Amino acid sequence: MISIEVRKFLTVVEEIFHEGGPRATVPLRRGSIAAVIRNPYAGRYEPDILPMMEALKPLGLAMARRLVAALGGEAGAIEGYGKGIIVGGRGEIEHGALWHAPGGYGMREVLGGAKAIVVSTKKVGGPGARLDVPLAHVNASYVRSHFDAMEVGVPDAPHGDEIVVILAMATGPRIHARVGGLKASEIVGKDGLR
Repeated sequence: MISIEVRKFLTVVEEIFHEGGPRATVPLRRGSIAAVIRNPYAGRYEPDILPMMEALKPLGLAMARRLVAALGGEAGAIEGYGKGIIVGGRGEIEHGALWHAPGGYGMREVLGGAKAIVVSTKKVGGPGARLDVPLAHVNASYVRSHFDAMEVGVPDAPHGDEIVVILAMATGPRIHARVGGLKASEIVGKDGLR
């Protein structure tokens, strides 16, 4: 039986008023939550790692709820999301892949059944490693205005036997988005793409 041991959480919220252009009346709020967890597979090859994926599901839900609360508490206000993983040096990149379903489905459930795939990235790194976590629209992956990223890292993690699992969300598009393409107001919402 795998149990998830959390060493710490780190939550960051940005409020962006402008990127050199006109000041927004309502800022873009972009946030992330990272959990530093013990990697039970560190230092060895384990053929069957799927039990950890199941064990991560409650953490994915709890982190999604905490991040929505940090961004103001309204799930309906979240328009962009993404996830990421930094695996400590005694682990392997495949251990990071265990976060894909628990992190993604956790956010989708908390956000009321968001339809788009949850974009993601992962890497192996040491304490202080940074990761650019991609963001995309929660219901339609083709909405260009919501293609974004948030740099996330934990100063003292991951240790070699740890994994940093990350969720990121945004309350809207990039602050001065103007590159065309499908608009959020034009989403049909059937397939998670358009």
